Amino acid sequence: MGKTSIKKVRFIFFILLFFLVLNENTLATEGGGGAYPNGAEDFMAGAVPPPGTYFLNYLTYYSADKFMDKNGKSSIKDFELKVTANVFRFLHVTNTKIFDGNWAMHVFIPVLNVDVSLPIGSKSKTGLGDIIIDPFILSWHSKNWHFATGLDIYIPTGDYDKNRLANTGRNYWTFEPIFAFSYISDNGFDISFKFMYDFNTKNTDTDYLSGQEFHFDYTVGKKIDNWTFGLGGYFYKQITSDKDNGLKVEPDGNKGQAFAIGPQIKYEYKNTSFTLKYQKEMEVKNRPEGDKFWFKFVYAF
Repeated sequence: MGKTSIKKVRFIFFILLFFLVLNENTLATEGGGGAYPNGAEDFMAGAVPPPGTYFLNYLTYYSADKFMDKNGKSSIKDFELKVTANVFRFLHVTNTKIFDGNWAMHVFIPVLNVDVSLPIGSKSKTGLGDIIIDPFILSWHSKNWHFATGLDIYIPTGDYDKNRLANTGRNYWTFEPIFAFSYISDNGFDISFKFMYDFNTKNTDTDYLSGQEFHFDYTVGKKIDNWTFGLGGYFYKQITSDKDNGLKVEPDGNKGQAFAIGPQIKYEYKNTSFTLKYQKEMEVKNRPEGDKFWFKFVYAF
């Protein structure tokens, strides 16, 4: 990818980000969650690997004992949420070039255990979650800069019952444009971001439409031999209001937000890598507030 193309991509990205910031005042979804597991990506998030086939496994555990209201105050007594998920991801990068970028595709297959406790009772559910596909990922690379874009599609394959506290699916489709970049310096510093914007369809069982969501994962790290150390997390902000039976959910549209940060470490050995990370949530509104742990494994065939 030439310097002119790199500059064009960077210019488009910063224009889009500027537009989103300007429109923040036009800014949680149903159940206080979202389709994407925030914080999943980390080091070299924008650096799609060379042509080949890859297996990635994400194991995560999330626990929360607070559900925050629109003012960032705990609002549900005796609330507790625990989610354990293992997500199998298969990535294939082709040798085909489109718009001077490498064409790739991937699929995520999540298996979840969701445990919810409320004053009215508790429920646990284990099963397949909502499968994610993206048949058209493009990536560009230069000496220090890496860019990737695509459209992840969340298919409502998970089990759902509107009368059940715990569900492994959300019962609606989500279409998520993504833009990711990584800057890798000559001396091993890594600055990576993955930006996403979610468009949700209506949950036909509840006639509830979750609002549009802007969020990003971020990482700043330093590579030392086979190890990489850093800090990372995510930012989440709901942009439009939820609608219940076609009407805005009052008083604030149930618009959620969250910020998380924590340490990360990665070890690379031959054609594999292992990443451990912890993320602490804060500045949360209209969502659970808790802690998240990750273990990620990558294998190149």
